[in-house]
Amino acid sequence: MTIQSDVYVILLITILLGIGIILLSKKLKKADPLEKPTGILVPVLWAIDIVHRNVVNNVGEKTADILTPYILVLWVYIFVANTISLFGLSSPTSNLSVTLLLAFLTWLLIQITELKYQGFSGYMHGFLEPLAVMLPMNIVGKFSIMISMSVRLFGNILCGGIMMQLVYGATQALSNAIAGFFGAKGGVFNFIGPIVAPVLHAYFDLFAGFIQTLVFVTLTMVLIGNDIPEDVRNGIA
Repeated sequence: MTIQSDVYVILLITILLGIGIILLSKKLKKADPLEKPTGILVPVLWAIDIVHRNVVNNVGEKTADILTPYILVLWVYIFVANTISLFGLSSPTSNLSVTLLLAFLTWLLIQITELKYQGFSGYMHGFLEPLAVMLPMNIVGKFSIMISMSVRLFGNILCGGIMMQLVYGATQALSNAIAGFFGAKGGVFNFIGPIVAPVLHAYFDLFAGFIQTLVFVTLTMVLIGNDIPEDVRNGIA
């Protein structure tokens, strides 16, 4: 059995982020809430506050207290996975198995939310709306969210990786051609790559990685929020 190289990167990211989250959690618990935060706690608390307010805007205060930790982990994990290729490692989110699992977790939370507020009978009746003949289409539609979210993230990150491979291949060929013009034999160091690649990495890895993380997380909050009654989101019920 051959183990994909992505598996090692996935394990590495998961272990490092897990350790980091545990250490930060302990540091937050020990911090005095009456004193001004210092050091690493400043950006951490700032990020938590921003994410929590965004979650509240989409699902309401009550649900936000439960959902915010999941959204925070999504933000950190997906962004790190999207941008890890900057360090020469394969991006886990360019593997469909990873993005499908992330989308499945979001899809599962959506189904749990629907069951909670619609009840089992209301949830099942939704497959027959507006007409019973729509049952096959409603079943497909129920799973289409999971498929579309996973494929969108996977496709965008994979395309970025392919584009950078093409860029490095083209700059290597250009470097060889220039060196050959001056009499060099065989392959040479890709001296054009470091000149062209940084700008493209900033777009395909950092910018695109951030945007795709934002899209995935926003869809998660919006889709879950859509299944929560308005009075619950507004704190009335």
